[in-house]
Amino acid sequence: MSNLKFLDLLAASFENLPGVGKKTARRYAYYIVEKMNAEQVEEFAKVLIETKNNVNNCPVCGMLSLQIPCEICSSKLRDKSKIMVLKDTKDIIAIENMGEYNGMYHSLNGLISPMDGIGPDNLTIDLLEKRLDDSVSELIIATSFTPAGETTALYLEKIFEKKNIIISRLGYGLPAGGDIEFIDELTLKRALSNRSSNKK
Repeated sequence: MSNLKFLDLLAASFENLPGVGKKTARRYAYYIVEKMNAEQVEEFAKVLIETKNNVNNCPVCGMLSLQIPCEICSSKLRDKSKIMVLKDTKDIIAIENMGEYNGMYHSLNGLISPMDGIGPDNLTIDLLEKRLDDSVSELIIATSFTPAGETTALYLEKIFEKKNIIISRLGYGLPAGGDIEFIDELTLKRALSNRSSNKK
């Protein structure tokens, strides 16, 4: 048999994952069928379904969480006068792991990218606007220094410039084209400390 067409459906499912091409998807499919026993496959499927069903976006900040509202939004120890805006949950975790920031977060769940058909209406910007009341004094825009990240940051600065809050950006110690989740903690700490503001 020159090919394994009976694995096509399973392999096609893996191809939906980011960074997984046809060869890798076929390898995953083959491994599950050939190497995993029925109990392991059932457990894998169970965990996948339970995780998908139980993890949701926090209705306040948009971050993925088991708890509604999420643990950060529910905390009485966080500084609610600052909101840091990031692309997604992975970027929030990267900042949180530094242990240097004690404010609130907001996940946009994406970045503006016209080429990919993603506009402002596809993000959680309307949810963010509702949060910017008198209790918030600073909005920290921490999108990546990629074309999509810069476009998103400029858009946010423009629509919120008339609000009576400080709008700041992470310092340019971050590498151009870099995603927040992959940047080392020391660089992130410096970028946070050296953030620039629209208010002089």
